[in-house]
Amino acid sequence: MPRKKKAKQEEKIELKLLNALNSTDLFSQQNNRMDRLPLYISDNMKHHLRPYQLDALRHLDTVRHMQGADELYNQLMFYMATGSGKTDIMAATILYLYHECGYQCFLFTTHTTAVVAKTFDNFTNSSSPKYLFSDPITIEGNHITIRPVEEYPTELENNTIYIKFTGIQQLSNDIYSPCENSITEDSMGRNKLVILADEAHHFNVGTRSKKANQDSRNWEHLLDHIRGLNRQNLQLEFTATIDLHNPEIYQKYQNRIISEYDLGKFINDGYSKKVYRLQANNSDESKMLNALLLSQYRKRIALNMDIPDFKPVILFKSNTIKMSNDTEQVFHEMIDGLTSESLQDFVQSQDKSTQSEALHLAYQYWLKQDFAETVSELKRDFRRFNVINANDSGSKDILDDTSVAQKLNTLETNSVRAVFAVAKLSEGWDVLNLYDIVRIGEKNIKPKDTNSEVQLIGRGARYNPFIYQGKRSYKRRFDERKPEIQLLERLYYHTINNPQYLENLRKSLDAINLPVNEDTKYQTHEAMVRPSFKRTAIYNHGNIYYNKVVNVPASSYDSIKKYGIDTESASVIDLEDATTERNYDTGADKHELSSSHAIIAAQFSNLADRALIKAAVSYMKFFRFNKLKSYCPTLTSMNEFLTGENWLGKAVVQARVANGTEQLTNDQRLTVVKRYLAYVQQAIVQNFMRLKGTNQFLPMAVKEVVNDYTKRVAVDFNNPTTAKIGPYSMNNKNWYVYDQAIVDVLEKQFIDQIGAIMPTLKQQYQDAYLIRIDERADDFKLHDFGSDVPHYAGYMPDFILYLKDADYIYQIYMEPKGDQLLERDNWKQELLERIDPQNIVILGENQNVKLYGVKFFIRDDNRHTIQELRDKNLLKDNNNNFELN
Repeated sequence: MPRKKKAKQEEKIELKLLNALNSTDLFSQQNNRMDRLPLYISDNMKHHLRPYQLDALRHLDTVRHMQGADELYNQLMFYMATGSGKTDIMAATILYLYHECGYQCFLFTTHTTAVVAKTFDNFTNSSSPKYLFSDPITIEGNHITIRPVEEYPTELENNTIYIKFTGIQQLSNDIYSPCENSITEDSMGRNKLVILADEAHHFNVGTRSKKANQDSRNWEHLLDHIRGLNRQNLQLEFTATIDLHNPEIYQKYQNRIISEYDLGKFINDGYSKKVYRLQANNSDESKMLNALLLSQYRKRIALNMDIPDFKPVILFKSNTIKMSNDTEQVFHEMIDGLTSESLQDFVQSQDKSTQSEALHLAYQYWLKQDFAETVSELKRDFRRFNVINANDSGSKDILDDTSVAQKLNTLETNSVRAVFAVAKLSEGWDVLNLYDIVRIGEKNIKPKDTNSEVQLIGRGARYNPFIYQGKRSYKRRFDERKPEIQLLERLYYHTINNPQYLENLRKSLDAINLPVNEDTKYQTHEAMVRPSFKRTAIYNHGNIYYNKVVNVPASSYDSIKKYGIDTESASVIDLEDATTERNYDTGADKHELSSSHAIIAAQFSNLADRALIKAAVSYMKFFRFNKLKSYCPTLTSMNEFLTGENWLGKAVVQARVANGTEQLTNDQRLTVVKRYLAYVQQAIVQNFMRLKGTNQFLPMAVKEVVNDYTKRVAVDFNNPTTAKIGPYSMNNKNWYVYDQAIVDVLEKQFIDQIGAIMPTLKQQYQDAYLIRIDERADDFKLHDFGSDVPHYAGYMPDFILYLKDADYIYQIYMEPKGDQLLERDNWKQELLERIDPQNIVILGENQNVKLYGVKFFIRDDNRHTIQELRDKNLLKDNNNNFELN
């Protein structure tokens, strides 16, 4: 859901020069000199310039041909979003000014040495993957050399471009405190010079604030001084951050900005990731684990889509070094202590309460996977070797640390998955595969804090040009695809649900026009217990009932079927082409079944496969007999487990492979059997020593079950009327214990049917209420208590019809059920129908309570559930003249 627009739009900034450049009149006056990119630029650039980059170059050309350009327009600014390719424009500008205007001397400067080093590589190191030019550079048949220099030569050679790379502080020292071999004023005045000032907002601090430190004022004055050394010297500034609402800044730049391309345009045009805010009330540890699960889910999606070398990175951002270091230690301890059981509990618990679309997708995926395998994978991918601590001392920028900088600037190709840092990565960090920023600590909520965070978000939004279907793209491709696929092109900012913080963050985002989407596909509705019901004796002293459970005896586990494993039909394990990587079922672009087929990998009854199966077993400690015996107490030997008809003797394991694959290698067969055994292990562990219901029912206080609750409702924000679940007001229906019924269409039909018979029930009973059982009432569950229990899972009925007359309390368990679930949930209906006063015992009570269950209520009451109330003499109306027992 897009972030809401500002209630009050700030006054539009009028940029006079830029407006003139954008006018068609001025463009036509210039004879369309650069209506297309000149070949001497396009042929010598590694990247194709985008339309907005070509516009920026065209504007520069137009200004250079204006009358008095050398004096009136010798300081110009490109105001462009982080990640929009300012360095590409800088490279194209160097070629343009060299060829069209005869400039051979260039001075690149910025405020951090790391950015200087990075740009040095971009412009001069042809072996670097981020080199921006073609190799060699050729213009009109001449090879052009780009030569880095410390000092410009007295005589300039033909076909040579000289670039001095220096930090602004070093440049200041060289000019104001000259020493041997440093650059001089003479050399910068001798030949006309182009200053390329990157992150130029640092060079106008003196203008915007009279309280600026001496260094900042000196930097601004220094560049003014160098520009004045030669009347043809030109200063080109590049920045993504400038406060044009400051009157002094606006006055300085209103006639100097020749290109404006903000983050809003950049993101909306598809050149960056989409940005989503994921807010929750979780602890830092829970947020970290959520980020890991979401990040690893992305990696699985990319693997499933055959996207090579896709490695999503997480940044854990703190406000202090101590907090960051402490959090990193907690992170490593969390990874070391992670178990399949703890991870499964976490995912199941989080999925019940999350309002995040992304996390819900991830949870639903992980719940279908082998948690033991997932934990092993997380421990491997996020081990200490793959984590960077990039904290600085505060005296210098993080990126000034060359060893850390090298890792941070090669995140696309190294093994690092997580970065811990304080707030010093807002500039000079060219990471492309950052997908999650997790805010740690959550203490600072001041505007200055959110301003720095927004700069970091903008940098993280840079697009990751991964290869898909053999093609690399620098623009989003999946905006119209399923949400899980879109995760590959989304940046998530994990933060708290704090109103003041969110308001400051909104203002900071609006200041740079950074559009952020809400990470939710849900609306939340709240149902409140009626005050009138809270005053009743039923609420304060009444009970509702659930049945007692006992452990399933170990002797019952006498076959593999008792663990939920069916060996009668073949088990199919996916293989990805000829590799041993798993084709994980993410639901995202899975290989079509029509393009694949199944091949038998092993049959447990086949003597020829016995050695292979034993080899697979040997890899897994769980299948040591002593360990297995603790979960399968009736087993007598491993041989019985692997060959017995009641165990795995009938198992047939197949591999799904791409069409054209005729047979499996031994390694592939081994992989398939190992994965099948991992599935068997998970089923055995999860299903051993389950609880079985009995016919003995226990009381639970009504007030423990009936509480205010909220319900997450999935909704299409483009078409809100499509929501299948919604809130319905229950005004004037005091028999419903909540003020709203948050239900689907079938449940609403059921409630209306109860409402239709309620006048009759009110005549028959002193009290008549319909109680909705909220899904979070985990302790209130029914368990099957038939003679042969095939289902051990607890079952929570949707409604209880609570009736009381002078003699008895009647409670009827009722549930609406969609047609598509009737077959799967038939066991639940059988359980309900077993609940009858003749079949059950109520513990701890006298015999004034009668419990009943009835058939499912289906569409249009086609199973005659209401009639069943009559048949049981619970409803006496004109259709039934029998007296209640």
